[in-house]
Amino acid sequence: MDGVLIDSNPFHLRIWSEFLTGHGVPFDPDKLGAQIFGQRDDHALRMFFGSDLSDDLAQRWSEELEHNFREAFRAHARPLPGAAELIGECYAQRIPMAVASSAMRKNVDFVVEALKLQPYFRCIVSGDEVSRPKPDPEIYLTTALHLDAEPSRCVAFEDSPVGIEAVIRAGMKCVAIASTFPAEELRNDTHAHGVVRGFEELTLKRLRALFDSADGAD
Repeated sequence: MDGVLIDSNPFHLRIWSEFLTGHGVPFDPDKLGAQIFGQRDDHALRMFFGSDLSDDLAQRWSEELEHNFREAFRAHARPLPGAAELIGECYAQRIPMAVASSAMRKNVDFVVEALKLQPYFRCIVSGDEVSRPKPDPEIYLTTALHLDAEPSRCVAFEDSPVGIEAVIRAGMKCVAIASTFPAEELRNDTHAHGVVRGFEELTLKRLRALFDSADGAD
């Protein structure tokens, strides 16, 4: 969702920066994105506050972070260019679609409702519904089960290396969207089957081509 359906990552960076600064926790602004994007909040929080951070406090801080995000992002909720068009094309062809996001359910529902995309998705799986964070493939395998689809016949869109690894480990095709990390970095440092700068570069025909050859497409 974040960095794929919507350009929300600048808002997450700002909220996390304010939160860590408020708690007196040092961090490298240049590395913060790689530390939090694609991660569940509790996992990211323990990177900064230590592995002994209690579940209760992690949950409370996560709620605070995401409430602040929703308030900051509410007026800016728009799909990334080309995303709604591709979703509509797939829907017209009766291709089942889902949202699989590490974000808490409140955030996912908030975004999907704000974008008016609820009718297009057969299911939504959030970080609240899995026990292991990305790069573990659990969230994608769970989503495939809900879709009644073989993972090998699925394609997932990701913007972060940790998310791309989760897709690959699930046995799915992965298209990397260079909305958060540079296209060359995703092309050189991940095993994504294709890398695009935005959804405008994608068509249903191109997605189907990923399954027509062993190597997929760039």
